[in-house]
Amino acid sequence: MPVLQFPNKVIKIGSDDDAAINAIAQGLAAKGYPSGSPAGVFDSKLKSLVKLYQSQNSDTFGRPLIADGEVGSLTWGSIFSSPGSGVPVVNVPPTGEAAAALGVAISQIGVLEQPLGSNRGPMVDDYQRVAGLTLPPGNAPGFFWCMAFVYWCFHKAGNGQTSFPRTAGCLDAWNRVKKSSTRRILTRSDALTNPSAVKPGMVFILDHGGGAGHTGFVHQSAGGALKTVEGNTNPTGSSNGLGVFELNRRKIIDPSLKGFLDFS
Repeated sequence: MPVLQFPNKVIKIGSDDDAAINAIAQGLAAKGYPSGSPAGVFDSKLKSLVKLYQSQNSDTFGRPLIADGEVGSLTWGSIFSSPGSGVPVVNVPPTGEAAAALGVAISQIGVLEQPLGSNRGPMVDDYQRVAGLTLPPGNAPGFFWCMAFVYWCFHKAGNGQTSFPRTAGCLDAWNRVKKSSTRRILTRSDALTNPSAVKPGMVFILDHGGGAGHTGFVHQSAGGALKTVEGNTNPTGSSNGLGVFELNRRKIIDPSLKGFLDFS
């Protein structure tokens, strides 16, 4: 069965993309979910079928789909998950500063705070100092260090020379890059429109409001599903960061995602 590439838009009730709708119906039928809807029509029956599929299946990286009855890049990738299916998987290796910094980040996986929950430790302190933070004396708790880790990786990769802004603030990094070089910015809306634009080595920025944020490196990208390398995080999903980990839970549909910084 010929399969279209993801049309770079969410297909849902009200969509008029006949080719995409027909491809979805045929793809669902091939997976054992036959549709009784008219050809080229995304009606309530097809929406219910999509929700059923989503509730019983996972994305490219094996994570549960959100059962909303709409076909975005993650659901599209799951429906057409077979070789040559048009799933937008990005396997292009990073280049430039991004490649070297990602390599350094991967080498740090497993670094932990000492003691856990303190935002301190030999390597964690170094991340913060290199990013320009002055640590409190003695064993007093340190600072949130996810962006300090990102900057440290660029600094280390370039032997002290990098065009990435020296900062320990996630939103400060975003604002400074946006002001100096808009070509290095990929917004969330642009990523949703074209998930294949998100590439390994990019730095994601989350905005939690009130000036709080989080960041890390994209390690793998597949149709809106991301594997990442992050500092000051926790593999259990807790907000209490403990170390540097590779995580398999980020998605471009996350409403707190501000976008990506591209230093390739």
